[in-house]
Amino acid sequence: MSMMTSKLALFSAVFALAASAASGSYAQSARVDQGADIKPLCGTKPIRIALIDGYGGDTWRKITLAELKDEAGKCTNITGIQYTDAGGDPQAYNSAINSYSAQGFDIILAFTDFGDAAIPAYRSALQAGVTMVPFFGVLKGKPGVDFAVNPYQDSIAIGKSFAEWVGKALNGKGNVLMLGGPAGASSSADFLKGYKEGLKAFPDLKLLDQNYITTNWNPADAQKAAAGLIAKYSQIDAIASDFGVTSLATIKAFEQAGVKVPAIAAIATNNEMNCKYLSELKDGKAWPYLALDGSNGDIRFALRQALAYHNKIQTKEPLGVVPYVFADSTQGVKPKCSDTAPPDADLSSLLPPEKLEALFK
Repeated sequence: MSMMTSKLALFSAVFALAASAASGSYAQSARVDQGADIKPLCGTKPIRIALIDGYGGDTWRKITLAELKDEAGKCTNITGIQYTDAGGDPQAYNSAINSYSAQGFDIILAFTDFGDAAIPAYRSALQAGVTMVPFFGVLKGKPGVDFAVNPYQDSIAIGKSFAEWVGKALNGKGNVLMLGGPAGASSSADFLKGYKEGLKAFPDLKLLDQNYITTNWNPADAQKAAAGLIAKYSQIDAIASDFGVTSLATIKAFEQAGVKVPAIAAIATNNEMNCKYLSELKDGKAWPYLALDGSNGDIRFALRQALAYHNKIQTKEPLGVVPYVFADSTQGVKPKCSDTAPPDADLSSLLPPEKLEALFK
């Protein structure tokens, strides 16, 4: 994800493509950069908000917290935001929920890092009168019973859009694969479901493996997996991935093997990947590339849904969120790159440029 050029230029360049996506794969979801106005949902009573990460500490999560504060700043009655990083510990995650609930916080937003296993903690908070909003992944619980609402990233729609782009980039013919996270990851399964659905429109695109390739969302595991794919298959024309870090590792594996990098479709890319792409593009060695980004902004949707529920205000904004086109080689849309931002920075953020830059100082 890179974001140091003009946003207006990017949006005008991708308007036609994004509009068609919104009317096609994205019909049931809202694009992350086209969210509703929060002000009618603010209410008037003082509100305290807590955000809980299951796995925090990286730049992406740091930007996401800043996005929350930026959106909440539009409501003068939001009096405070507290943050907890559970550090990958489910017990610490649940304890943070219980603690904020006991302290009388009005709204708790929580990344669905531990999936359905956290539903009992969500339910307890809701029963205690907290507007409990787990967001990002789709949960099996019941809204209004196990949690207030469950805003989510629409992985099925994104997977389908990947397939549509791959079909276009390869002129409808070639061998393709999909990289996912750990075995059994529900979000990766949803990406794959959408990917397969989209591939049906291209009978000459062959999905080499009916399962997603496990990477654990870890660059070392992804690079090892990619090396295995290169050894196994004589021709790979496109790879879709649900995490930019694994895409970057895959690109490096192809380069180290001396094999042509296939077309890459990815979500949640980062500064290192996009700077690398631009460098390769300058040298005439770039691969066909699609980056769908802006996922830091999902938390803005979560906050608006939480406020609507808390203040008993009806909202027409859907629960599903999809990213926007950040880079597309088939449309000449280039990503952004920063020499000063960290390698893992997501420059597709919806933060004003000055606020985003300030995070890296």
